[in-house]
Amino acid sequence: MTEAPRPSLAAYRDIKVWDPLLRLTHWSFPLLIPAMWWTAENDRWVLHKRLGLVLLGLLVFRILWGFLGPETARFSSFVKGPAAVLAYLRRGAGGARPTIGHSPLGGWSTLVLLAAMLFQVSLGLFAGDPFDDATGPLNGLVGVATADTITEVHESFVWVIGTLVALHLAAITFYAVRGDDLLSPMVGGSRPPLTGGEGIGPVPWVKGLLAVGTAVGLALWLASGAPPLQ
Repeated sequence: MTEAPRPSLAAYRDIKVWDPLLRLTHWSFPLLIPAMWWTAENDRWVLHKRLGLVLLGLLVFRILWGFLGPETARFSSFVKGPAAVLAYLRRGAGGARPTIGHSPLGGWSTLVLLAAMLFQVSLGLFAGDPFDDATGPLNGLVGVATADTITEVHESFVWVIGTLVALHLAAITFYAVRGDDLLSPMVGGSRPPLTGGEGIGPVPWVKGLLAVGTAVGLALWLASGAPPLQ
């Protein structure tokens, strides 16, 4: 009798899901958002503005990495059309086959959260009152009335960010209860093997350095007062 072939050792190895640059960016967000809220509530405006520029740099990098990064980092891999999202919901989020990256619903959740943070930090560039020495680096490009309106929206929109973060955490908890651990792969970068899953392959480090350099350059340019716009 012929014995069935045994699975190779590779079949038992964890597969790489998230690259180090994406994970570092991801874990920076839950540190920066509360810190920025605290600095605003306690009138620590110098630190608040510096943290805002760091957040902007991270968001710029994440957007660039959505086009230059490995498979799971790319928007094209997880931003699906309405048909894919509806099909996912019909199967049931808990009963759908696990994927190595974002699910169709999780992809849109991630995109909305990134867009909301980018909108908030963009408002901060123009917000503030020059008499309180609490202005964003591009405040001088708008009039006082416009800056006041932007500031009001900036102060209120933080609750939208908080709500989206809460929903994000609730989704992670929901999947954890269903037996799909989303947190550990984002910490260590790998997850248990999946049938037909091969991982993300090598990280394009040269493109990563290009994305990091662009993001840091933009943040530093704004930190210096955006001289060409003065």
